[in-house]
Amino acid sequence: VGELHILINNAGLVVQNQIIKTKDNLEIQFQVNHLAQFLLTLLLLDTIKKSVSAELPGKIALTSSGANYFGEIDFDNLNLEKGNYWNFLKSYGNTKLMNVIVAKELGRLVQNDNITTYSLHPGVIQTNISHLNSSFSNIIFRFLIRISGEITAEQGAINTLYPVFSLENKETGKYYDEGIEKEPNKVANDQEVAKKLWDSNCQ
Repeated sequence: VGELHILINNAGLVVQNQIIKTKDNLEIQFQVNHLAQFLLTLLLLDTIKKSVSAELPGKIALTSSGANYFGEIDFDNLNLEKGNYWNFLKSYGNTKLMNVIVAKELGRLVQNDNITTYSLHPGVIQTNISHLNSSFSNIIFRFLIRISGEITAEQGAINTLYPVFSLENKETGKYYDEGIEKEPNKVANDQEVAKKLWDSNCQ
């Protein structure tokens, strides 16, 4: 890797009524939606720090979701192995809340390194995010997408890029919902939770 100024992490899975483990023995939503973004960011962070300057600052974004408002942080169940699998918004929301928290904590940690961080909800878009579920579950999920203000993939891409490329967005750690700065789940403002989650991820 040469110079790197911008990193946009985007990954997501919705799994309903089942627990799927990865080869690392982690629940698949936890690993794909959250830990993978966290790990990739850490692996590239030194490169970004060496690349940026006051004139050419760095930007790091983690894709979250409006489902972060349904999430909670249970340090006894970060791996999502207990309960609530009937409610996809709960387990999925937990992982997306984690991304909001990590983006804010990372922003605090790199605040003197000419790097700003963001988390964002690109909007409700039809993707293959639920492909691991049953056909019936997918039909229900796609119906919910359609009635929830579905936008196009192109609109979602613009919403994803806006916080990163807008010259107006200089404050680090902020959450954007379809390009608009909003307050996330109030848990994201708990710095004690943020530090504990960060440390847990690093173990």
